[in-house]
This record gives sequence, C-alpha cells and structure tokens, in this order.
Amino acid sequence: MFNIKKNIFTPRELLSGNYGIERESLRIDNEGKLSMKPHPHELGDKGKNPYITTDFSESQVELITPTFKSVEEVYNFINTLYDITAMNISDEYLWPQSMPCVIPEDDKIPVAQYEGNTANTAYREKLLKKYGGKKQLISGIHYNFSFTEEFLKKLYEYNKPEMNFGEYKNAVYLRVARNFLRYRWLVIYLMAGTAAIHYSYVEKCRKNLKEFADDSYTNDGAMSYRNSECGYKNKVDLYPSYKSVDEYISSVQSFVNDKLIDCHKELYSAVRLKPKDKDNFYESLSNDGINYLEFRCIDINPFEKCGISLNDLYFLQIFNLYLLTKEESSYDNWQEEALKNENSTARFGQNDITLLKDGERISRIDFSLEILNEMRKMNDEFNLGKADIIDEMIKKVEDKNLTYAHKLYEIIKKEGYVEANLNLAKEYRKSAYNNRFKLYGYEDLELSTQILMKESIKHGLKVSVVDRSENFISIENGDHIEYVKQATKTSKDNYVTVLIMENKTVTKKVLQMNNVCVPQGVEFDFLDKALSESIKYVNKPIVIKPKSTNFGTGISIFSEGADKESIDEALKIAFKFDNTVLLEEFIRGKEYRFLVIGDEVAGILHRVPANVIGDGKRSIRELVAVKNEDPLRGYHYVTPLEKINLDENVALFLKQQHKDFDYIPAKEEIVYLRENSNISTGGDSIDYTDLIPKRFKDIAVDCAKAVNAKICGVDMMLEDYSDENSNYAIIELNFNPAIHIHSYPYKGIERNIAVKLLKLLELI
Repeated sequence: MFNIKKNIFTPRELLSGNYGIERESLRIDNEGKLSMKPHPHELGDKGKNPYITTDFSESQVELITPTFKSVEEVYNFINTLYDITAMNISDEYLWPQSMPCVIPEDDKIPVAQYEGNTANTAYREKLLKKYGGKKQLISGIHYNFSFTEEFLKKLYEYNKPEMNFGEYKNAVYLRVARNFLRYRWLVIYLMAGTAAIHYSYVEKCRKNLKEFADDSYTNDGAMSYRNSECGYKNKVDLYPSYKSVDEYISSVQSFVNDKLIDCHKELYSAVRLKPKDKDNFYESLSNDGINYLEFRCIDINPFEKCGISLNDLYFLQIFNLYLLTKEESSYDNWQEEALKNENSTARFGQNDITLLKDGERISRIDFSLEILNEMRKMNDEFNLGKADIIDEMIKKVEDKNLTYAHKLYEIIKKEGYVEANLNLAKEYRKSAYNNRFKLYGYEDLELSTQILMKESIKHGLKVSVVDRSENFISIENGDHIEYVKQATKTSKDNYVTVLIMENKTVTKKVLQMNNVCVPQGVEFDFLDKALSESIKYVNKPIVIKPKSTNFGTGISIFSEGADKESIDEALKIAFKFDNTVLLEEFIRGKEYRFLVIGDEVAGILHRVPANVIGDGKRSIRELVAVKNEDPLRGYHYVTPLEKINLDENVALFLKQQHKDFDYIPAKEEIVYLRENSNISTGGDSIDYTDLIPKRFKDIAVDCAKAVNAKICGVDMMLEDYSDENSNYAIIELNFNPAIHIHSYPYKGIERNIAVKLLKLLELI
C-alpha cells in the first residue's frame, strides 16, 4: 500500500515536503541565570507575532518558522529569527541548549502573561503546579513535516488502495508516526545535546547523579536528560492508539476523561498528529484528517546558533521517507518497547548498551547500523544524493565522541556547566551582531530590501518576494498588503513625483519655485555643443553630471577647476549615461544626505568620498584591493559599504592630482579617489542626524513636500553643518534613497529606518 518505484518518482519528488521548525530558548543574564524581565517590547506582542512568542515562561522565547518547501529555507528563516531575537533582548543572551540554565525555585519562575487572554496564563499556572516549573523550562526543537499533496496523490494513484484519498493520506501519516515512535531512539542518539544538568535543576533528578564539574551533574553515558525520566513527561506513561485517526482521538479523549491529562495539548508524546484547525482539534482531525506531523524529541543542538544543523535537517528529510517505506513489525508491545529504548538511549546512549527489537536484545550500534544501512540502500536505489549525510550519521554511531552530547560534556568538564553554555551563547550573539544586516537566504537582494524584510519579520508580518531580480516584495498584515520595490519605491509616492526627482532639470526648477537654493548651471543636449562651449568653464569650480542619473554614476566634480581636456573627458563620460548633461557651479562645503520619510528627517549622513590611506609601500591599486577585503564591503548594495571600483572617473580625478593607480602614497597620506561621496562608489558613511540644526532638517522636509514625495533622499551642501545660518544648496533629490547607509553607517548611530517605512505604509 506504500510501495515506491524508482521509475515512477523522481528524487526531487521523493524528497519534497513541507517543513517548519519551532525552537524554544531561555533568556538569560550575563551570569547564566534565568531572566526575570518580561518579554521584550521590541519583539512585539507575543500574543500576535506568529514568529516570535513565548512558551511556558515569560523568559522562554519560542521561535516559529512558517512552512517552507525546502529545508534550506526553513534553516535560513530560523537563523534569521535567532538573529532578530538576539539583537532585541538588550544585554541578555539566549541559552544554547535544551536543559535549563541557572533557575530559581518554582514560585520565582515568571509564568508567561498574555494581555487579554487570561486562559493562556491560567493553563500554564496549572501545569506549573502539576509538573513543576523547572521541568517546564526545558526547551527543544519541534520539527513539523508533511509530504506534498502532489506526492501523496501520485503515491495514491500508483498503489491504488481500497480507500479514498483522505483515508489513504491518514494511513500514510499514521505509518510514519508509528515508525517514528519505534525508531525515535536513533534520532535522540544522533541529535542529543543534554548530557548534563545544573545544580539548580530538580533535586530528585540530581541526587542520583555525580558532580563532574562546577555545579555540573551527569551519569555515565548520559546523552539527553530532556528525553529521559528527568525530562518533561506525563505523570504516567500514555500509549494512544495510532491504528486510525478515530482510535487516536478516542484514546486521547479517554486520557482526558480519566483525568490523566486535562486536554490533548498535555499529551507529551514524541510525535503529534496535527490537524488543519488547531483551535478545533478533535473535529478538524476527524473531518479534515492529519495535516502534518510534529516530532518533539529533538534536542537543541548547542553547536548551532539556530539550534539545528542543516545536515540534521537533511537527515530527517531522508528519515521521513524511510519511515514511510519501512515495513512494520507485528510485535504487540511496540510502544512500550520504544519508550524503553528512548529512556535507555537518553540516559546511557554513549555506552555500549543493548536495546530491544521485537522483544529481543540487540546492541545499540548494530541496531543503528541496520537502520542506516537500509537508508543508504534506499538512497542509492532512488538516487537521492544524500549518501554523505547518511555516512556522517554512521560515523556518529560508531564513534560517540562525534555526538553533540559528548562534545558538550567535554566542554562542560573543562569550563563548568554555566560557563560552557554562556560562552556559546555569547559567541552566537556576536554572530548575530556581525550578521545584523543580513537576511539569510536572500543575500542576493539589495541590502535595503533585506533590511526592510527583516524588520517586517520582526513585527510578525508576512513577506513574499514577488520578483527577485527587481527586489520587488509584498508585505502583508492581515488584509492589508503593500508592494514595495527596492525598499523605498512604494504606493505612497505617485509616478509624477518619481519623474520630477528623476529629472534633475525639473527638480531644480520645482525647488527654485519653492524658494529653495540650488546650484546655477547650464544644460547640454548634444556632446558637440557641450565640447564647443567647455572653454567657458576652464579653471572654474564645476560639476558635470548626467541629467537622469542615480548612485553617482557618470558624475565628475572639479572643486578647483580643470583644463579643457579634463572637462571634455568628463562631458564624454556623462553623455554615456544620458542624452542630456548638466554643467553646474560647484558649491563649497560638505555634502550631507537627508533621508525624509513622511514629514520628518529619519536620518542624516555625511558621506566621505572613496579613499585610501598610504603605508609608504603599496600603490593605490594595491591599497584599494586591501580595503575591498573588508567584509562590510560588497557589490550591488548587499552589504553596508560598496567596494571601490577603479574606473575611468577615478582615473580622471587622480589625474587632477598628478597621480595614477600605481602611485604609492606616503605613510598616513590620505588619497581621495573621487570628489563625489556616494556610498555606491565606495565612500564611507558617518551619521550626523543628531548634529545638524533643525533649520536644515526643515529645508529637507520642504524639498520633499515641494515634489510631493513621502520618501526622498535630499542631498544638501553645507559650508558649516553646525551653524544654522550657514550657506546651503540642494544639489539633488533621490526618489529611491538607500536605507542601509543610515541603518548601518560606517561611523555613528545606527538608525532603524525600516520601522519608519513600515509605519508610513501603515503596516504596524
């Protein structure tokens, strides 16, 4: 009934599925103690955010991914959620493993509070009294999985069972669930990461263990206290029926009727059958069938920031298929036997123990290799391409030193329970900081787009990529949907506004009509005309730029004037980017980018032109290569800073200084490579938001209003930024201003521009 043929299914179809992860984690202080602070306000309403919420305790964060079609996507998203959370919990850290940190007595553990939903809090307080708060703080990975409908329908059509498709789908998931329960001990061995507990954990559990490091307790061979008798389990062993959905429902209801549990959520099985409508559990499971399975016995991997490795996700992907194809034993007491194997592996799995197989004893190694070799045979038969993953698991089976449990045990032995885990937590927080501008899986998008998407996720909004190559995304909050291109092209600005800012001649005229100071200049429609009149501007401070350019392309600036040859060359460069070129007076002072969002200035930057600092040994070309190695620099706006490109504009600018690419600057000599200071051409960014007088901020807002722009980059020249009476001139308005330069400046305060955009779009 569950046969699969190689010539019927492709490897892609066999490995297809829907994947999701729920990862719990305790917030801790810098001493490894449980946080007593409420859920951070920065992470939004825990009762409404679908991605970042709490579990039992106010200090127990739960990260929940949406459902994805690939394990890579779910892995990237859970990493993103970790980084977002780690960067928004003030000076706290996220505990990196499943067994708790330093915890207080039950009456001091802060139970999660839900505004407007007292039932949620009451439910948790009841669990605290019944099971104890310390066990409630155990955290883990919940792995959610389902096959695709396309795969199930194809399997149904091939096997032609004597039942309808809905019944067959239930039969598939029930078989996988049964086999998962049988072989979950192998998953526990391979992914266990709780080989020790802290002194502050449940005394009844600790008293039979030995102290092997500072406040660190274990027994010989321990792998997963979370999955042992010391873990969070029902008061009595419960064995629901997995023969059919109806029998499963009936058995769970009988547990409730017998007062063994209060509701279905209190059945702490290693696998759960999940319905389509979780709010109507019994009815939905009965009427709609099994929607997906939840595997609940996976420890947090202490050596992975997000709590689970990509290779382990690949293994589970193959394991799911194995559970479907594996013929089942007819042994009656399989559930009781499976639980014994779970307890033995969790408590003594690092030793050469024996397990039970249909009532007979078999060594843990032999049983493991039997399963993994069957998986390898399946992999080879169906060309799944996952042999390296299975081989990795075989090595772990043969050598306990490769397991997460043993590795963590060794670190705790050297550093102590608290220090070992705290060091990992600090390492992961540092990683989150270093990658704070990155959205995993979307690194090919412009950085401003990544930042806006990441902020949207933080607020629990649904984000979709509509056109990847165009950086076109959609952001949803309930029925409200906004389409955004390149982070700042939104529904708030109309088409004519964009056209005005795109056309520098029109921009100048509109600003002049609104009494805004702009540079004087002339416009050339033909290169020949421009070349014939260039003699008029020799040795005069001027700027030459294409009429409709962006990101500083094609611009040449001669602050001290230039000869006719250089001016002509600059004109030729500018005409490469547009059929019309502007020649304007050069305005003295420094350039500042004012970012206007709505009716306020959200950020101000001074942009330092691309430059190198000499060491007396290397040429400009070599110094640029070294500076470009900085991880903050990249291409196409996917990092906070752009790499420096030694193009013809740079060559021309250096020529005015009687230098070229092979010039060797003296030690500490600063050589500027461009006059224009665009970040897009390799410049450095410095935040000036709090230093610029209000007068100039008001002028920037007036400029945006003059062209009816809600999002606008105003480039302003100021002779003295600190003097509100200083001379100024607006040299350009930008309809698509980058936000990443304000969000992550080279120097100065990082500004959360994305949240202002979301508010402008009325999404939060």
